[in-house]
Amino acid sequence: MAILRMDEIRRMTPEELEKKLKELKIELIHARMRVATARGEVDTKRLRELRRAIARINTVLREYKFRKIGA
Repeated sequence: MAILRMDEIRRMTPEELEKKLKELKIELIHARMRVATARGEVDTKRLRELRRAIARINTVLREYKFRKIGA
């Protein structure tokens, strides 16, 4: 899975963002379990990418929320 950039995230609808957020959180849980049980290779870079993508999506969702309130 490729890294999500802000321009890609901003083009998504809030519904798509919620779906993607859920997928990334599940993937992060699985990656953390692999690290904890030492199964497979430990890809710390992927963990960082997942956390940052989740943070980016949360940021955009929060912006949508404040735009809706402020409008």
